[in-house]
Amino acid sequence: MQDNALSRWISPLMAFCLSFIIIATLAPVTGILVERQIDFWLLWLGTMVILALPICYLEIALAKRSKITALQALSNLTRDADASQRWRLVGWLSVIFIPFLAGGMLSNASQLLTQFASVGIEAHLIFIGLAIAAFVISFVPRQIIVLLTAVAVIASLILANTTGLTLPTWEVTPLAFSEWGSATILALVASGLGMGIYWQSSLAVVKTEDAATKTALPIWFAQLLAVVAFGFFATQAQIPAFVLIFAVITSAGLILQLAREQLAQRNINIAIQWLILIAATLLWAIPAIAPIFNIVLILWGLVICFIYAIFVGWVMKISHLRKALNFSNEAVYNIWRIAVRIVLPLSIILAIVSYLGQIL
Repeated sequence: MQDNALSRWISPLMAFCLSFIIIATLAPVTGILVERQIDFWLLWLGTMVILALPICYLEIALAKRSKITALQALSNLTRDADASQRWRLVGWLSVIFIPFLAGGMLSNASQLLTQFASVGIEAHLIFIGLAIAAFVISFVPRQIIVLLTAVAVIASLILANTTGLTLPTWEVTPLAFSEWGSATILALVASGLGMGIYWQSSLAVVKTEDAATKTALPIWFAQLLAVVAFGFFATQAQIPAFVLIFAVITSAGLILQLAREQLAQRNINIAIQWLILIAATLLWAIPAIAPIFNIVLILWGLVICFIYAIFVGWVMKISHLRKALNFSNEAVYNIWRIAVRIVLPLSIILAIVSYLGQIL
């Protein structure tokens, strides 16, 4: 467990790095932010406020209430709520999603590497090499991985803007319903919300904090900054692309480490731990199925957020998170609860419909 001083900067820094890298690797294959549209960015900003902010508070509040990692905590949380054990499934969906996401990031990074390097090796073989590197890095101490990832992300941003990068000009276009799906994906899935990784990385801090805001807001601002940074980034040159690939490897190693820690704390047999991690990651080595997996990745991430919103908003007792959140104003708590109970579920359903409408 990280001490408080380290955890205070690790969670926001991790939020910035992971959000940036997930967007940078998913955007080319999902069509997110293909153009620099002012209206879309304003829509995304709205989703960050009405969707990402409430679920960020949700994760930190659950961390404060449970004081253990997500997979282990669901057993206690469902008992406290007198809820069916089926709700614990969301913990498993989340922890298996983490290596699946790592595989998706590495798969898309391998495509990027074949684009910029004439190595004469098929993309799926490059992917296996990148995956092995990520698993090796997952054994490095967490603060070192976060620092390596942050240096690589910042370097890729600097290099992308000093190597003759030409970005499209900003423009205003009519808003379309299809953009809601992309904005929601950007705010929730690409920010890593729902996986429980910020819940996990903030445990040392939330045990001593009196209010969730002190932990949740820095993470949310870091996610906000990551998407803004991505608006000024593109992999149009070899060097920034290679640096980004290194950042993808380290960030994949980081989230694999977090998933392994959750499984270990749940007292899962070590052989089963590795089977889950390796299988969920290496599924992406099958070239013919990878494009379908990109769709599955997006929908899976949205479904996790949806289940958490329903569980917290409708199943948990109304008083369970009030003390954990410790808002200074009761009205703020009521607004948050409305957002979690009504706004989040309905918005995610609309996003799924919108996204399916784009790909069908």
